[in-house]
Amino acid sequence: MSSPLCSGFRAFGFLFLAAITAFQVLAQPQAKPLKPVTIAVGTQVLNVTYPWLTLPIVLGYWRDEGYDVKVITVGGSLQGIQQMVGGAVDFAQLNSTGLIQANTENNIAVRGLMGTGVIDWGVGVMQDGPIKTVADLKGKKIGIFSLGTGGVPLLKGYLRSNGINPDSDVQLIATGAGAPALEALKNDRVQALMFWGSALVGFENAGTKMRVLFDPAWRALPDFTFGTLQKTIDADPAMVEAISRGAAKATLFAQTNPMCALKLHWKNYPSSKPTGANETTLVSWDMRLLDAQLQSMKGAFEMNGGKLIGAMDPTAYGRMQDFMLKDGTIKRTVPPESLLISKPGFVDAINRFDHKAVLDAAKTCSGA
Repeated sequence: MSSPLCSGFRAFGFLFLAAITAFQVLAQPQAKPLKPVTIAVGTQVLNVTYPWLTLPIVLGYWRDEGYDVKVITVGGSLQGIQQMVGGAVDFAQLNSTGLIQANTENNIAVRGLMGTGVIDWGVGVMQDGPIKTVADLKGKKIGIFSLGTGGVPLLKGYLRSNGINPDSDVQLIATGAGAPALEALKNDRVQALMFWGSALVGFENAGTKMRVLFDPAWRALPDFTFGTLQKTIDADPAMVEAISRGAAKATLFAQTNPMCALKLHWKNYPSSKPTGANETTLVSWDMRLLDAQLQSMKGAFEMNGGKLIGAMDPTAYGRMQDFMLKDGTIKRTVPPESLLISKPGFVDAINRFDHKAVLDAAKTCSGA
C-alpha cells in the first residue's frame, strides 16, 4: 500500500511528463497550410482535353509547391477575365483573342504566362448539307459555346474578311457545348457550329460527319494561353511561377504517355467519362479528343521556339494582334511584349524541374 507522499510524487511525475510531451508537440514545426488558388477555364465539362490543368491536381504537383488548387468552369474567356478582375479566381485559361482584347479594348492588364495552343477552331457544318463555303453562311444561324468565348471575335473577323457582316448577315446563338450544341445542329436550330478542335472531334465521335471551314492562317497563330492579371504577378510572383511550373510538368507528363493521362483523368474525374458505348470505343473517343488537344499544344510549342514548355514568342502574339486589327476585331494595338509576363527568366524557371522523374512516372503510369 503506497503512502500519500509516494502517490503525490507519482502524480507530479505524470503531470511533468504530460507537460514535456505537450511542449515537444508545440515545439515541432507545424505543416504550413496550403494556399488556396482558383483557376477558371471556359468549358462546361472539365474533360480529358485540359491535362495541364487537371493532372497537376491528380499528381500532386501543385500540392507539393504549397498550393490547394481548384479548377472551375466558366462561360468563356470573357467570364474568366471578369472573374479575375472581380477577385473570384487567380488565373484563367484564355483564348488569345480575349487576352488581346482585354489589353487593347478594355485597358485590363491581363498577361499571358504560358502558350498552350494554336488556333484550331473551325466552323463545322453537316458534311452532306448545302453549306460548302464561307459565303454560304450568309443568312444562317451559327451556334457557339457562349457569346463570351474567345471564338466570337475570331468568327466575326473570319466572316468580315469574307464579305459577310457578322452583326447583320448571320445570327450567333449560344448553344453550350457537347450534346446540346450537336442537337441544335441536327435539328436545324443552327446551321453551323463554331468550336475549338477537340469539340469538333467530339461531334464526330457522336457519329456526325462534318465539313469544317476555317481560315488556314489560324493554324500559325497562338490561341489558348494560360494567364493572370499583372497585379497578381506583382503581388505574388512565387505563386505565379509555382502554378505555371506545375502546368509545365503536367504538359510533359501528358505528352509522354497520353493513355496514362486518360486513365488518370477518368479515375479522378469519373463524371467526365463518356457513356453510350463499350469500353474500347469510349477509350477511342477520348483519345481522339486528347490527341487533338496535344497536337494544338505541340503546335504552340513549335511556334514558340520548340525548346521550353509554355514559352511564348511576342512576335507570334504580334501577328495575332495584327490579324485582329486587319479584320476589324480590335481598333488599336499595343506592344506585343506587353501582352505577356515580363519577369526575366520566367519560362526558364517554370521548366526548372526534374524532367527525368516526370518522364519516368509517365512511362510507368503508377497510380492509374
